[in-house]
Amino acid sequence: MPKRLPSLSPSSYGAGWPASKRIAIGASAVAVLLAIAVVVALLTGGGNGHRAPETAAPAPTGSRSPSEAAPKPSSGSRAVPHPPQIAEPVAYATAAAKMLWSYDTRSTSRDQQLAGMRAWMTTESAYADWASVSGQVPDPVLWSRMADQDQHATAHVTEGHYPSAFKQALTDDPSAITKAYVYVVTVNGKQQIVWKSGGGGAEERAVTLAVQCRPNHDCTLAAIAPSVTQ
Repeated sequence: MPKRLPSLSPSSYGAGWPASKRIAIGASAVAVLLAIAVVVALLTGGGNGHRAPETAAPAPTGSRSPSEAAPKPSSGSRAVPHPPQIAEPVAYATAAAKMLWSYDTRSTSRDQQLAGMRAWMTTESAYADWASVSGQVPDPVLWSRMADQDQHATAHVTEGHYPSAFKQALTDDPSAITKAYVYVVTVNGKQQIVWKSGGGGAEERAVTLAVQCRPNHDCTLAAIAPSVTQ
């Protein structure tokens, strides 16, 4: 059986946002300070949330490229579906998590994967952290190794929910969300990974996402947190 290659997973490729890439949720209005503090703490690893389960294979070193330029949005590929027209944060986050945990190196190049993921992002630069999303994708050399083994993955989402700290912030100040309409959602599920010669396996997955859902607009992805917060 061929040796298992590293997979696309939040625990391997999503950790450690540099300060320059953190979400810039504006703090000019006093009414939104509490919610902003909670969101920033969650999304920059300031809390004590636990990480997603580690992959069975060791995470590669040097695979993440936080400064990589964002590609133009794509109409999607066979492995990257179109973003759904959903206006509810938890529903959109669960769809985004399923997208992030699914890939197919047999039919999709790394550039196509990135472009497909970019189509899910908010276009409001003040709230978009593309580095945290593109950081989920291995570097070109590793992607090529995965493609050599025909590695591909599908995902099943079991549930999504607002973390307790985020819910408490909204309870304390319901109007706080109206600045950026950025919601924090934690999603749990399972990823099924397959490679050639009959190799494969299933792994539990968990990720905390920031999604933007402005009134009368479809939701979009803003960022992926470096750690999972329940």
